[in-house]
Amino acid sequence: MNRSASRRTTAVTTASGALIASGALQALTSAPHRLAHLLRHRFPLVAVTGMTGIGKTRLVDKLARRATADDAMDAGSAVMERRTRRTARGRGFRFRVVPGDNAATRLSALDAVFHDEPVDGVLHVVANGHATPRRAAGTSGAAAATRDAQLAAELADWAITAHLLAAMAVRRTRPVWLIIVVTKADLFEGDIEEAVRYYSPGSGTPFGDKVDELRSLAGGARLSIDVLPMAVPLENSKPNRQLADKLLTRLERRMAQLSGHI
Repeated sequence: MNRSASRRTTAVTTASGALIASGALQALTSAPHRLAHLLRHRFPLVAVTGMTGIGKTRLVDKLARRATADDAMDAGSAVMERRTRRTARGRGFRFRVVPGDNAATRLSALDAVFHDEPVDGVLHVVANGHATPRRAAGTSGAAAATRDAQLAAELADWAITAHLLAAMAVRRTRPVWLIIVVTKADLFEGDIEEAVRYYSPGSGTPFGDKVDELRSLAGGARLSIDVLPMAVPLENSKPNRQLADKLLTRLERRMAQLSGHI
């Protein structure tokens, strides 16, 4: 082989090696992104928001098939809780439960789920004015509040969440879903439809008007909104078990549909 042919062979070999190395480097560089995309597709992030005493932890424990001690339920959590729901089909959800108390940890958790690592969906929990009254953090003893006061507190809490949710939705390249979960439906079983209507867009109610504002800010194509009732009675409470199971199945199916699992 002459020198010219040898140089050409060497150049081709070098170029091929460079291409292989470049391809391998690109594959390694893109691997974390692909893995993250696969993880988010199979296990989307879901923020669980709502005021204190509304039943967020109990709801997520039900969805994740786990249990939290009743004394922890009564006190509430001051930090963001994490739960994971796994199914036999290798899919599920990663829940981020935002504290309900208006404390620095709550603001930090809201910033985390709506800005630092934006979630794919939101379960915003309300209770038709039946949230469990709680004293401010650091104080003990029973608390009391009227249903009207609790409805007003729900509305104030929603105003903060809706603002952050709208800001996140307009930044995202893909749609975000929201389910407003009207929990404790076993306490107003005869008025479930009316309670759902109160929280629904286009209802003309104080809460419905705020949801309409959110839809206007975020854009209908960027945010889907559902309103579903839910009941999570105590584990030793046999009444309303059939209602609770029916509503849980409905909520889980809708979450699976919105996440592309079915």
